[in-house]
Amino acid sequence: MRSTTLESVPVGVVVERRRAKSVWAEFLWRPVSVFAGTPSAEPWTALDVQAESILFYAGEALIELHRTETAYYRDNLACGTPKLWVVLGPTGSDRPHELLAVTADPAQGEAFTDAGNNIVEAVPMPQDILTIVGQFIATHHVERPFIKRRRQPAEFDRQKEGQGNGT
Repeated sequence: MRSTTLESVPVGVVVERRRAKSVWAEFLWRPVSVFAGTPSAEPWTALDVQAESILFYAGEALIELHRTETAYYRDNLACGTPKLWVVLGPTGSDRPHELLAVTADPAQGEAFTDAGNNIVEAVPMPQDILTIVGQFIATHHVERPFIKRRRQPAEFDRQKEGQGNGT
């Protein structure tokens, strides 16, 4: 299948592991930030160790920008606090999660929440990524007018009316 991606933005993701205050889970995991570019660190490198939490570099992802999604990107940037949605999936191995996706599309971010085991978290969009997305919108957005469909009145056949009710 041919990709419709016009631009890809490489990003790195930072996740937090925090000790849980629960009898059902030992740790809670959540994405906390995204940054443009790719560091030289290996995925799952510890970045900051605190008493109750550890920050990890989870790995690299690509934010794929599509011409048909520019209205969603524009709405995201216009909301005042633009977000990126990060998706982590369980692995069942020594690395507890794998980085599945990062998106600037709020609709796609919401769609990722349908899979029950994934962790989906919205994080603030960094200024350098905001600039790239803004330029993409300026270059590729085409305003499409909303056309409300009008229902056609149903054709009512008087002859068939009597046949259906036994008269």
